Amino acid sequence: MIELIKKAVLTGIGVASLTKEKMEEISKEFIEKGKLSEEEGEKLVADMLKRAEDSRKSLEKQTEKIVDRTLGKMQLVRASDISELKAEIETLRKEMELLKNSFNKDAIDN
Repeated sequence: MIELIKKAVLTGIGVASLTKEKMEEISKEFIEKGKLSEEEGEKLVADMLKRAEDSRKSLEKQTEKIVDRTLGKMQLVRASDISELKAEIETLRKEMELLKNSFNKDAIDN
């Protein structure tokens, strides 16, 4: 009986969109109607929360993959790439300044 209820609830509402409060509300209704015991209700909520979290993580991974693929196709530059380039440019500027100062010093000495 509990498996049938789980399937009906998960199918009807959508596991990824269920909140803990909503799951507890559904479980309480089944307990009040005598469809589930208190223990079965708690078990149902715990199971549905786990499934919701699993679904959320799976959806998050799929979304990240799609976004990464899309960004790759668009050939956009990421903020981290820009930061790395800025740091490299700053290092090169400092090196050029040192070389310039060294060159000027050598020119004065000769």
